[in-house]
Amino acid sequence: MTENAPLIRAFFDETTHTVSYLVADLATRRAAVIDPVLDYDAGSGEVDTRPVEAILRAAEADGLVIEHALETHAHADHLSGAPFIKMHTGARIGIGEHIRDVQRIFRPVFNATDVKADGGDFDCLFRDGERFRIGGLEVEVLHVPGHTPADIAYKIGDAVFVGDSLFMPDYGTARADFPGGDAHQLYRSIHRLLALPLETRLFMCHDYKAPGRDHYAWETTVAEQRAGNKHVHDGVTEDEFVAMREARDATLAAPALLLPSIQVNIRAGRFPPAESNGVCYLLIPVKSKGGPTMASDRAD
Repeated sequence: MTENAPLIRAFFDETTHTVSYLVADLATRRAAVIDPVLDYDAGSGEVDTRPVEAILRAAEADGLVIEHALETHAHADHLSGAPFIKMHTGARIGIGEHIRDVQRIFRPVFNATDVKADGGDFDCLFRDGERFRIGGLEVEVLHVPGHTPADIAYKIGDAVFVGDSLFMPDYGTARADFPGGDAHQLYRSIHRLLALPLETRLFMCHDYKAPGRDHYAWETTVAEQRAGNKHVHDGVTEDEFVAMREARDATLAAPALLLPSIQVNIRAGRFPPAESNGVCYLLIPVKSKGGPTMASDRAD
């Protein structure tokens, strides 16, 4: 079957600096949403569905049927909007199979005994190299660990949705200090992506505006990354990258929504079970000063 060029629409959530994507096969009108965002106000505990509602409205206006809600990893900086997408469309929620490793790390942190140990909170667990379809579009799954053990990228034709592994060339690369993260793995995963054809389009999951740039951006190419990524351009060795990444990560603070995001996202975006009063609560583990910490700043 001749592959169709996908329709790609980006939705930028400035509150979390996250880019979600609506990807569709116009021939069949079948679509997927990648990394949908549910905004959450930690101060009030209020959830805002407007980011995902905007995607649903756009899909409806274009006559698209959303069949998949796809996660590149368990995000630490925003709550997933995948369950909202699923509730309104019946879409299946997918993520990489190594989410089990992330769940294994964080289940005891939050005493999340309701989280299924086999990854069964998600509808689809994708293997490295696995292929599935969005209508007539073939999607290839690439396991790209390093930022977390479970990161994957989705390759659709000449477009790759890279998650948090890479940022725009003038901003660099993802952090690797979350539990289970590894700067050596991140370097190798990035180079797997940068071994793709030079014209391959790369779509970022975040942008924070690099110094000197006054607009948000999220699309680049393999050629642009290899020529100009400030952290991993051609010629940077693995040892050089790891030294830079580990030194930088040591200076970063925890993402503002780390605690709520992780405990929701390892549950495929659902909240913990309601207590006896019918209210869902998010936990804040308390640790003594000087004890082990969980992580540091935003996704960079």
